[in-house]
Amino acid sequence: MDGLSTSEEAALAARARRVLPGGGFGNFAPEVILREGHGGRVWDVAGREYVDFLLGSGPMFLGHGHPEVLDAVREQLSRGTTFFATNEHGIALAEAIVEAMPCAEQVRFTGSGTEADLYAMRLARAFTGRERILKFEGGYHGMSDYGLMSLAPKVLANFPRPVPDSAGIPRSVQEEVLVAPFNDLDAVTRLVEAHGTEIAGIIVEPLQRLVPPAPGYLQGLRNLCDAHGIVLIFDEVVTGFRFAYGGAQSYYGVTPDLCTLGKIIGGGFPLAAVAGRAAIMAHFDRALVGDDGFLMQVGTLSGNPVAAVAGLKTLEVLRRPGMYERAFATGRALMQGMTEAMERAGLPGQVVGEPVLFDVVFATGAIADYRATLRADRAMATQVNCVLREDGIMKGESKFYVSVAHEARDVEQTLAAFARAVEVLGVSPSPPAGGRGSG
Repeated sequence: MDGLSTSEEAALAARARRVLPGGGFGNFAPEVILREGHGGRVWDVAGREYVDFLLGSGPMFLGHGHPEVLDAVREQLSRGTTFFATNEHGIALAEAIVEAMPCAEQVRFTGSGTEADLYAMRLARAFTGRERILKFEGGYHGMSDYGLMSLAPKVLANFPRPVPDSAGIPRSVQEEVLVAPFNDLDAVTRLVEAHGTEIAGIIVEPLQRLVPPAPGYLQGLRNLCDAHGIVLIFDEVVTGFRFAYGGAQSYYGVTPDLCTLGKIIGGGFPLAAVAGRAAIMAHFDRALVGDDGFLMQVGTLSGNPVAAVAGLKTLEVLRRPGMYERAFATGRALMQGMTEAMERAGLPGQVVGEPVLFDVVFATGAIADYRATLRADRAMATQVNCVLREDGIMKGESKFYVSVAHEARDVEQTLAAFARAVEVLGVSPSPPAGGRGSG
């Protein structure tokens, strides 16, 4: 594929540095400037080809440029791009979400996952009349002041004290957020017993970044919330329609009161949502709750028809037989191949996550919460990621997103690149024991 020359690429990067803080959009390495994507691969402006495990940070679960999604979008583009008023495609998408997600009785669309998480927490406050939110250290819930409490704290404070992760957050927000360690039900129980009458909601990623919930943990949160009148919120912006058609709540078998959705439901376009019990969602309806209980929510592009038709077609494709099985099989092959490569090399690493969302963590011992991830050798991970990109593998700093579009050749190329990364680390792999890792 033709692309820019080295000098032209450098000139484009220089233009970016002049007009964009840090030279990029704040999302990903600014030196990477992508031009197009097809299926499970992307190309940068210089024409370099990559197996894409970034997937736009997750939305492209069907892969880039799925022909049916593009056809649906083209048809809608000729009829209008946005109306602000309700449209039939947004209604149909809400119906599909209600049918799919165990917790969903009603849906309210937003423009981003950050907005969805913010409104979910606000709904919990409106419904309970309480003010505090309990979240988990290392949990990501968007870019709001509340979401950016103890996402990746540089100072490990004593629980339940939150640590702001950004400049510009008022100190008063710290009084409204309680923080607990993920996967420690005893710690959460102590906090709820001490502060239960103040806690409006518990917000949690069912899979926290990469860390799976311990057996019984999510159900334990459900039981605590039931006992203390607390709203349980699953942040499924990442896991919704990725782990199963019914999301992580279906995959793990625990139903929250509210969930937030994003990424996949927009089919590659900006769209997110809050979904949940009608009694809680009623706070979006002034006629039902009155002025004092009404939660105002307006978004210029919320539920716009282009994103809605893209999301609807994406969900239609995902309902077809074998779609999830294909993605999970690809992920399992990658996880197994990487595990075997590290075992042969004697590296202190492990694959953490689920087959459609995982990464390699260079640390020994169980990885059960955020503080356990701090044991990882970050320099080693950075070096591996650099080698992978050199060998045509595009991934985020700490995630492999797997799509239904990835093929056997993508797995083969990725595992070969990972094997080279092991060698670059200066470890000489020994022959595989018992034939493992061959083929």
